[in-house]
Amino acid sequence: MKISNVIAAIMLASVCAGAANADDFYKGKNVTMIVGYAPGGINDIAARLMARYLVKYLPGTPNQVVQNMPAASGIAAINHMYNVAPKDGTVVSIIGRGIPQLAFLGDDNVRFEPDKFTWLGSISSYADDAYPIFIMADRPIKSWQELKEPGKKIVLGAVGPGSSNLIFALIAKDALKLNIDVVRGYTGAAPMFLAMQSGELDGQVVGLGSLRAGQRSLWDNKQVRALIQFGRTTRHRELPDAPTGQELATNPEDLALIKFAEAPFYMALPFIAPPGIPAERAKELRSAFEQSYKDKAFVAEAEKLELDVSPIDGPAVAKLVKDMATVSPAVLERFKTVSGMR
Repeated sequence: MKISNVIAAIMLASVCAGAANADDFYKGKNVTMIVGYAPGGINDIAARLMARYLVKYLPGTPNQVVQNMPAASGIAAINHMYNVAPKDGTVVSIIGRGIPQLAFLGDDNVRFEPDKFTWLGSISSYADDAYPIFIMADRPIKSWQELKEPGKKIVLGAVGPGSSNLIFALIAKDALKLNIDVVRGYTGAAPMFLAMQSGELDGQVVGLGSLRAGQRSLWDNKQVRALIQFGRTTRHRELPDAPTGQELATNPEDLALIKFAEAPFYMALPFIAPPGIPAERAKELRSAFEQSYKDKAFVAEAEKLELDVSPIDGPAVAKLVKDMATVSPAVLERFKTVSGMR
């Protein structure tokens, strides 16, 4: 046999062995998707959808398991991912878009370094979504302008420290000077929607996609009203009467604060694996993640669920996280003050 043929045979055997090893690792195993929020919200919906397709594209076609860990506004689940979860590629997680920001802000509950996670990518870059203040349409308040009038206010629900719904409710209250009270301690969007319908709350700050995915009847029946929208530089086409937060900022300091707060929206539905997993396993997970959101069936399901599919890959998300660390100390301090972190 010629030397060239021998070399070719060795290389082919090596490739086949590598493929077999990859198949052997995942075959018969469970891949667990951790969700740090209660069932029913957009993070839970997106995670369950991704979990089903991710295993389809992993070698060996493992089984998928979804585990909800709704504690500490999603931070507990991410601390678990960083410090406890196996670092072998069998555990992945959706991560609240605002949670990485907390590490740069010095949150005492954070037990992780964002740049060390294995970033798989994000389903959405918020290209066709928005993050409005929604209130029930039967409430007396009809526009954001009324919230500047004495004696008029709304009560919004929120999860807790680090949650986007709390941060933007407080920004609307402090930076935009709107008359808003905030009730904290809810476990997710779904319980807050129930509280809105019972009269316990007037509304919450929640994604348009989340509303349509989890509470379609409220949207279709026009039972909710958007007052302001965050996470965008222009008004969403379906919310033409709700100004953006950036529109309403009256000075450079408030505008800088809002822009920093909105930065996580550009990685709106990000997924991670623990730090330190084998390079080949990270490559397999990223590849499966990308193949999942390119799958026509995935896109069709996401559209039915009203999820914005405008994906970015793992390295792009990692860069967004890195950029958050470069914000000026003045903006960070203002953010801490307004969001109640100090």
